[in-house]
Amino acid sequence: MVDKTRIKNQLLSMGVDQLMSETPTDRVAQKTEEPKPETPQPKQTISRPAVAAKGVSTQIQETEALAASAQTLDDLKRAIQNYEGLAVKKTALNMVFCDGNSKAKIMLVGEAPGAEEDKQGKPFVGQSGQMLRKIFKFAGFDLDNIYISNVLNWRPPGNRTPTPQEIAIARPFIQRHIELVNPDMVIMVGGTSCKALINAKDGITKLRGNWYDLDFLKEGSTVKATAIYHPAYLMRSPSRKKDVWQDVLKIKNYVGS
Repeated sequence: MVDKTRIKNQLLSMGVDQLMSETPTDRVAQKTEEPKPETPQPKQTISRPAVAAKGVSTQIQETEALAASAQTLDDLKRAIQNYEGLAVKKTALNMVFCDGNSKAKIMLVGEAPGAEEDKQGKPFVGQSGQMLRKIFKFAGFDLDNIYISNVLNWRPPGNRTPTPQEIAIARPFIQRHIELVNPDMVIMVGGTSCKALINAKDGITKLRGNWYDLDFLKEGSTVKATAIYHPAYLMRSPSRKKDVWQDVLKIKNYVGS
């Protein structure tokens, strides 16, 4: 028979002065009741009026009509200046239309203005653009016989690459620009220019150094085109300068400049 009094006295001597129960309890075996999840409250919704936005196809139709109506470079410049369908216009300082001799045999087409181009309103006048001009000069080209423009005439925020939608909307403008200048050769500077003018799917590494026919001109005529790396890329990858040098020499050989 268990002597409870003796056990109690032993526990008191060890400092145990309170018992929770007369019988032991296996608390590990007990199931802990989980709290019930709160019933989620429905989120408040704010109804907003629907905003009708023009689709890209509609904007392309607009730029096609504006470009087709331009009979001179001044007409085209005004059409681009007045067109409100490109959001990049709102964040740019100046429209960058062209630089150089409009009677030139060679036309360079870049992708879009950078910060310095945006300030001055001229293409390829920043650090990378100056480097490209030097390459052509050292190769023996007369810079007065080169005409320069861009696919997009407004600087994208942060110098980002133009989006496919922006390229598609601006394409009729640069195509008409080439038609009005009517050069012997177009040099596409960078991958964005290739995407706009020859609808390229490959990257610039595969496209550079090859010859293409621009067949969007009126009356079925074509203009020869080739591609080189963009000078901004050369600033990041100086080892590619030798590729551009070789391409520029090949162009010089072709046009006999």
